[in-house]
Amino acid sequence: MAKVELYTNKGCGACVNAKRLLDSKGVPYEEIRLGSSRRTDVEFQVRTNGSKTIPQIFIDDEWIGGFEELLKYDKANELDWRLGLCERPHVSLLARLMRILTGKIY
Repeated sequence: MAKVELYTNKGCGACVNAKRLLDSKGVPYEEIRLGSSRRTDVEFQVRTNGSKTIPQIFIDDEWIGGFEELLKYDKANELDWRLGLCERPHVSLLARLMRILTGKIY
């Protein structure tokens, strides 16, 4: 199973939705609350290149993005293998090329 980290904040609806999606898949995650310490806030800024939105999600130390990006991975059938729930599906070279050309690099 993959290591999942979520940077969240109190009262964030997108954070709740991201946690619900991961819970529905049975994936454990570490929730890191922003504002709990200066060190955490600085770490967040460094890891996310100064992102201003939350949640920000990391899977196996790879920055995925926010809740919308998490949904994009799920709709593209790539989230489950990234989370370690199944084997990585074979994607043809043509399909990969089409994703890149259409801006769907995930």
